[in-house]
Amino acid sequence: MSEPVARLDEIEPGTARVVEVDGQSIALCRTEDGNLYAIENRCTHDDGPLGEGELDGDRIECPRHGALFDVTNGRAMTLPAIGKVKCFAVSVSDGDIGIETG
Repeated sequence: MSEPVARLDEIEPGTARVVEVDGQSIALCRTEDGNLYAIENRCTHDDGPLGEGELDGDRIECPRHGALFDVTNGRAMTLPAIGKVKCFAVSVSDGDIGIETG
């Protein structure tokens, strides 16, 4: 596992948090069902901070213009965003969350 970026008990289900890993800004998302996903913290429309948006199910809304992204695969689901954001593997060990960037 990579260096821990957060503790599992620090991230409530249905929320996202911005973390830095290897110089990359990443939106760490915990869906209501407890699953963890990590995506690039950059909207493909205008580089908005996705990790500051609202997480609803497996979709996160860019706080700037409302584009929705699927956190499970990084795909833009609505305009004005197009394309995908990078996804990263997430692991949990003894309550520590790690994200693989390479």
